[in-house]
Amino acid sequence: MRIALVSPYSWTYPGGVTRHIEALQAQFTALGHDARVLAPVDPPDRWSARRHRGAVPQVRELPDWLLPLGRTVGFAANGAISNLCASPESVLRMRHELRTGGYDVVHVHEPVAPALAWDALSVSPAPVVGTFHCYSANGLSNGIAVGLGARRRLNQLKVRIAVSEAAAWTGQRYFGGRYRIIPNGVHVPDAPILPDPAALEPGRPLQIVFVGQAVERKGLPILLRAFEALRDHVPAELTLIGATPEEVEPLLLAGHDGITVLGKVDDEAKVRVLRQSDVLAAPSLGGESFGMVLTEAFAAGTPVVASDIPGYAGVVRDGEDGILVPRGDAAALGEALRALALEPRRRAELAANAAETARRYAWPKVAGEVLRAYEDAIAVGEPDGVARRAAVRVGALPADLQPRSPARRLPSIEPPKPQAARRPIVAFARRAVLIAAMAGVLVGSYFAVQRIGLDRVWQSLLHATPTWVLLSLGLMCFSMVLRAVSWTAILRAALPATPKPRFVDALQGTMIGVLMSATLPARLGEPARAMIVARRVGRPRDALPAVLGSIVSQTVINVVALLILGSAMFGTVDLFGGRQSALIAVAATPILIIAAVLGAPALLRGGGRARSARIRAWTHAARSAMAQVRGGLLVFRRPRLGTVAVAAQLSAWAVQWLACYVLLVAFGLDDQAGVGAAAAVLFAVNVSAVLPATPSNLGVFQAACVFVLHKGYGVSAEDALGYGIILQAVEVATAFIMGAPALVGEGVSWRDVRLRAMHASPVELPPLKRGRSETPDFR
Repeated sequence: MRIALVSPYSWTYPGGVTRHIEALQAQFTALGHDARVLAPVDPPDRWSARRHRGAVPQVRELPDWLLPLGRTVGFAANGAISNLCASPESVLRMRHELRTGGYDVVHVHEPVAPALAWDALSVSPAPVVGTFHCYSANGLSNGIAVGLGARRRLNQLKVRIAVSEAAAWTGQRYFGGRYRIIPNGVHVPDAPILPDPAALEPGRPLQIVFVGQAVERKGLPILLRAFEALRDHVPAELTLIGATPEEVEPLLLAGHDGITVLGKVDDEAKVRVLRQSDVLAAPSLGGESFGMVLTEAFAAGTPVVASDIPGYAGVVRDGEDGILVPRGDAAALGEALRALALEPRRRAELAANAAETARRYAWPKVAGEVLRAYEDAIAVGEPDGVARRAAVRVGALPADLQPRSPARRLPSIEPPKPQAARRPIVAFARRAVLIAAMAGVLVGSYFAVQRIGLDRVWQSLLHATPTWVLLSLGLMCFSMVLRAVSWTAILRAALPATPKPRFVDALQGTMIGVLMSATLPARLGEPARAMIVARRVGRPRDALPAVLGSIVSQTVINVVALLILGSAMFGTVDLFGGRQSALIAVAATPILIIAAVLGAPALLRGGGRARSARIRAWTHAARSAMAQVRGGLLVFRRPRLGTVAVAAQLSAWAVQWLACYVLLVAFGLDDQAGVGAAAAVLFAVNVSAVLPATPSNLGVFQAACVFVLHKGYGVSAEDALGYGIILQAVEVATAFIMGAPALVGEGVSWRDVRLRAMHASPVELPPLKRGRSETPDFR
């Protein structure tokens, strides 16, 4: 049989699909078939790296059975980078080969992927088989594919294959059709893998391995938090394959102890490490349709601890050849690994079952099932009648000649989130409030612009004097420097035992925090800047609570600054008709939070006498963390440092106040709205940002400016809106001007800081249940 295997992905940026195709080709050749691969190829040069976000292609020898189809470009998709070909020349070359190659069957992998796989569906004269590798519940991306005609295109497949139930769910949900499940294969050794007696030796560290890229969906930060907690309880070592040292370094909280980073390795080295390990940790957060790394671990006789996501749950038999834990739950992952460390005989049992499970996925078995799919596709033949043949050719009828199987709404296969499962009303209400807030901002912004008139707003923007705008920008940047001066004094009071925090540490953290606040939703700038400073002054895991506590001190000073601004505002205009007490209460809300922090250790003291060991441990950890956070307030007990902190922070607010006034001058509004109006604007935009509904509070920011200037000071609506647009542009420009160089100087990327901010909280494992010992039982 002459077979064409079409890959939409680059051969020299190999991933799971590429390895799958390469293994199928080898199996078919061994069985006497003539199998050829049609795939893009990126040569190892600078141009390839530029087209793939700096990633360099692997140097691979190109076999004679591979037809190169041109270069690819790296696109972000489904939480990872897909290296796809979009060149018309490549498409034309593939078309020529399929039409003239004399193939008996064409096997298209990931048939929805543009542009090669998509095009191959309609140009091949031979029967076409398609394998769906992807699991995705993204209604937007799949809806776009449907809108472009994916259902008609896919109707030209004689047989549809899905590598898992999760991949089949995606196909049935969005594209319709019938799918046979043929999983990804794995190379299984001929001789059975016997348990290593050394794994049962007392005191031997638990050997954990992770295989995957340092992308968000692979969950590496979750594993690192779990491992940092685990090694405080049992001896353990972690080996990382796929992620490079440069990618791992920014994600660490407590140093490199017990962690070995191998980076990218060849298949031989990967198999060797898997065989030497006690367990594979696969903490992916989603987007996995199968998880070839799981079966590779099984083939090496290594059990797994994996997230309970659909793609993994279809491979791992929970409690038999691995353990499934809730995704994103670092504590649960750490507990599962600790349990295996304490029960070596259970590990051995799981390992034996894993080696047996691997035989289900052996490549000879998988290749045989694929060949039967080819035979079935060839046997389908052509429909009777000219009309039916034409309908099949254009995709109006399915080419498998079966009754139509339209796409249908299927129940989700995602495991329920624990909190949502227990409190569905709270989860629904939170989601509804967020959606309503964002919708309100968008709708309100639209009607506001429509009412004011876009042309009038544009004219107002054009009348702003650039020189004054640039001066305002310079003042905003200087205010950030003053904030760093204040934070330096606070940090030195809060961290007396660590190496003395330097001004440059606080400045780096401040600048990066401002950038993250301007580009991310919620208030991720605060944990981001705390992580940067904690990393620079010592062990992040130990220093982070105190650094976070130091931010509380700045919050206290900020509340004082807001009260001063509020007094200046209410002294110049009766903006709220005597009803400003509620607004002042909102501005002072952080004081209540600070009071809770100060009083929490005393309130939690009673928990230390609880009967439950778990409650005692939790209250002890909570009191310890709160005490460290309170350490951030020590600056107010140090007259010299306290004076510097307060003076610098209030000066920063004064400079921002001046920047707002300078921007009024830029618009020619200083006669109508003076210093009091600048104070009112600064007060309003900061109070409205307490709970930001959008990144940078876009929309709400402008609404606050319009409300204050138009209602309180009689500024025209178009000038007030133009002022709000320019003021936010100045703030965002400040964030990028100061934050981007800080990222470069810190040696981290925006993505690194984002991941670190999202997974910044250290993890504490709860105590073992009564009757369990943290010393392994080797009886």
